Amino acid sequence: MKFLKKLCFVFLFSYGVIATAFPQEIGRSVYLYAKKIVDTLASPGMHGRGYVNDGDKIAAEYIKGEFQKLSLQTFGDDYYQQFRFPINTFPGEISFNCNFCSGKKTLSFKGIAGKNFLVASSSPAINSSFSTIVFDSTYTTSSKKFEKFRKKIKSKDVFVIVDDRGVTNKLKLEYFKKVKEGYFGTNVIEVVIKLIWRMSQSVEKCVKIQVLADSFLYTMKGHGAIVIENEFIPNHTTQNVIGYVKGTEFPDSFIIFSAHYDHLGKMGKNVYFPGANDNASGCAMLLNLANYYAMPGNKPKYSIAFIAFAGEEVGLLGSKYYTENPIIPLRNTCFVFNMDLLGTGEEGITVVNGSVFKKEFDTLVAINAQNNYLKEIKIRGKAANSDHYYFSEKGVKAFFIYTMGGIKAYHDVYDRPETLPLKEFENVYNLIIKFTNSLQQP
Repeated sequence: MKFLKKLCFVFLFSYGVIATAFPQEIGRSVYLYAKKIVDTLASPGMHGRGYVNDGDKIAAEYIKGEFQKLSLQTFGDDYYQQFRFPINTFPGEISFNCNFCSGKKTLSFKGIAGKNFLVASSSPAINSSFSTIVFDSTYTTSSKKFEKFRKKIKSKDVFVIVDDRGVTNKLKLEYFKKVKEGYFGTNVIEVVIKLIWRMSQSVEKCVKIQVLADSFLYTMKGHGAIVIENEFIPNHTTQNVIGYVKGTEFPDSFIIFSAHYDHLGKMGKNVYFPGANDNASGCAMLLNLANYYAMPGNKPKYSIAFIAFAGEEVGLLGSKYYTENPIIPLRNTCFVFNMDLLGTGEEGITVVNGSVFKKEFDTLVAINAQNNYLKEIKIRGKAANSDHYYFSEKGVKAFFIYTMGGIKAYHDVYDRPETLPLKEFENVYNLIIKFTNSLQQP
C-alpha cells in the first residue's frame, strides 16, 4: 500500500512538472480550446470587438495573452502593430417607434434594436418626431413620375419608406436604389427580409433605418419618434497582433496564418454583435495552430507567423496597413493562409484564390481526399472579401478559406457561441496542418 501511494505521488508530481513545463500539451483538445476562445471573444465583455467601450483593445489584449502563454516570439518589443482610421460609432441611446393609421385602427411598431431594426452605420445623430411617406412602384414607371415624388415630401422631418421586395424589373430597382441612397435628401426606412449590419468610416447627412419586414406594418400615413446618439471618431487607434515560431531549417522564410479578430461592436447601450462565427472561429483556429507549432515536437522547418488582424470589418484595413508596412519582408513570405467563418463545415470549405494558385489548391484537395476530412473543397477565384486580398495583390501566394453549411447567422445579433456547432473544426485543423507541412517539403 505504501508503495502504491508513493508511486501515485511520483506520477502526480511528474504530471505536474510536465504540465508546468508544457502547458499547451496538457488537457487542451482542439475542440475545447476552440470553444473557450469562441466563448470568450463573443462574450458581452468584449463589446462585439468593435470601437465602443474599447472592444477591439480588450480582444487584442486577450489574444496577446494567449500568444504569451504559448511563448510566441515577437518582432520587436511587443506583439502589436498599431495603425489608425476614422470610424462612426453608436455608444449612446438608440430608439425608434412608429404609429400607422389603417382605417380606424392605429398600428404600432416598437423597435427593438438588433432584433427588428438597425441603424445604418453611416447615420448621424437625431432626436426628433417624424412623419412617413411610402415610395412604391408607381413612381418608377418614368423619370418624370420619379421626380414627381419629390413634391410629395412636405417636410424635412420625414422618413421615406422603401420596400422593393418582389420588384424584379432592373430599371425599377435602380429607382428604388436611388431612394435608398438618399437621392431625395430625406431620411429613409428600408424594409428588408434580413437585418445585416456593416461599419462606416464616414457620417452622412441623412438617417437610414433597416426594418425587418415581418415585424413592420405600414400604410401611407404614419408618425413616430427616433433617437440616435452617434460618436464619430476621426482617428481611432487599433492594432494587429503578431507573433511567430522560428523555423528550424529556414528561419528567414515565413508562412503566415491570419484571421481578423475585430467585429461590428455595439449599436446603442444594450445591443452588441457577438461575431462567434465571424470571426471568433477564425481566431480559434489561429490560436490552435499557434499552439500546435509552438510544441517542441512540432517545430516547423519554415518560420510561421500568426497575425490577428484588426479593421477587417471596416474594409480590410489591418491587412492593407500590414502589406504596406510589412514586418516580414513580402519577398520572404512564402504563403498566407487566411481563415474566416470557420465555425461550420457540414458542406465543406471554399477556397478563395483556389483557381489563382491551382497547384496549391490541388495539393489541398489531394490531402483531403486521402484523409476524408471534409465533404467538399470548393474552388473560387480572386475576391476582395477578406485579409488575404492585399497579400495576393502584391504577389504573395495566399488562400482564404471559409466553411459552408450550418447556421446562416451573419453580421447580426444571432451569430452567437451557443449556436455555433464547430462540428468540422478539428477536421479543418488537421487539413490545414498537413497542407502547411507539405509547403515545407523540399
